[in-house]
Amino acid sequence: MSALHAIRDINHRLFAGYAELLRIPQTPRFAIGAVIASIPFPMIGMTITISVQNHYGSYGLAGALTAVQAIALAVLGPQFGKLIDKFGQKQVSIPIIIVWTLAAIAMVTAINLQAPPWLLYCIVPFLAFVPPWGAMSRARWTYLLKGKPAKINQALSLSSVFDECMWVVGNPLASILAVISGILAFSFTGICVLIGAAMFLSVTSYTPPSQTELAKASGLTRAQYRAKEAQRSAQLQSDTSSAKRAARSASLWGTGMIAICATWFSVGAFQSATGISIIAFAKEQNMAQYTGFVFACFSFSSLMGALIYGAKNWMIPLWKRFYFCLAVVNIGIGSFVFAKHLWVIMIIYLLIGVCQAPTWINGNQIMLHLVPPSRFTEGVAWMGAMNAIGSSFGSAIAGQFIDRYGSHGGFVAVTTLALISLLVAFVGFKQIKTSTETPVLNEVQV
Repeated sequence: MSALHAIRDINHRLFAGYAELLRIPQTPRFAIGAVIASIPFPMIGMTITISVQNHYGSYGLAGALTAVQAIALAVLGPQFGKLIDKFGQKQVSIPIIIVWTLAAIAMVTAINLQAPPWLLYCIVPFLAFVPPWGAMSRARWTYLLKGKPAKINQALSLSSVFDECMWVVGNPLASILAVISGILAFSFTGICVLIGAAMFLSVTSYTPPSQTELAKASGLTRAQYRAKEAQRSAQLQSDTSSAKRAARSASLWGTGMIAICATWFSVGAFQSATGISIIAFAKEQNMAQYTGFVFACFSFSSLMGALIYGAKNWMIPLWKRFYFCLAVVNIGIGSFVFAKHLWVIMIIYLLIGVCQAPTWINGNQIMLHLVPPSRFTEGVAWMGAMNAIGSSFGSAIAGQFIDRYGSHGGFVAVTTLALISLLVAFVGFKQIKTSTETPVLNEVQV
């Protein structure tokens, strides 16, 4: 009986808070819909890599194409976030989805017909037309739970749990479906986009009001409203900080924002290099069919980390949690260069994955300290954009090393990028630490 009671107590501690969030009417629909609609993120990169390598026989071309798509994501993501904050989630998302659908059809047709590489380069940027579903979902949670920091922490953790479920499912599916047929992989992705978008956009109750709506209600223009909000954010910080710090933090691009974006760039670089290196390593060992399951192990471990992390109301300072989790992931992945078998990589992934989702959760929480509420989607989109730019950089470098030196060369690049990533994060230590000691700007009432 005592063992059963202990299990029930653990279950209550882990899931009670999440269950309470999901009992709020319609929250499961938009939260799960956002994850389903985000399936291009785990599917497209791997599908392009496997399909292009199969049809063109070049990791360099595959890496370059994924790099171009990542750069396009980096350029377009913040712009989409800015447009959504200005005009509304539904108004901006629908046209973006239409463009992505047409691009996916064109891309899979070109690959299967072995079209000239220049045509692939022309099409692939349009696969970056993906609404920032994760940022929009987090914006809804933040708006719904305004003034409840502990609940917001749980909601962000729950969002990360759902995201990791997407990666757990998406990675093995991408590797299996892409090996069978690129058409099948792209078709499955497109169906998920349409279903998830319908679920998410059909819920309007918790959509944060756009800047246009807020400005209209206040009798102001958007520019006047944004200026007023920034001024009130600065005033909030000046209550507990120096005037100089408050003035810097009132702008979207303060030193803390620059530091976190630089960190996310470096994280994206070494993690994307890891992905393409593992694919090459698995092919060399004639185990390509298991590649997706290796990535799924990392995502499953990350999912468990998110569950446990969000269940606790942490007293340890945010910046300490951020650096600890980041160091575990970077050093762990850097050790792949010594692995002699794919299953060794899988075991390391299982061990360090518990810190992956908490790293992103901490990053999202830091963003709450950096940007005003009506620019939260834009702020999170910039963080994702810098991660995408870093991903393009890492994919391109790893692809060249793999073509010349095999998978071991790719892992040497991974280790180097992982150590540089950790160094970049600590260069921004002062700015990140300082930003988390200021009031949360999303609590500003305008």
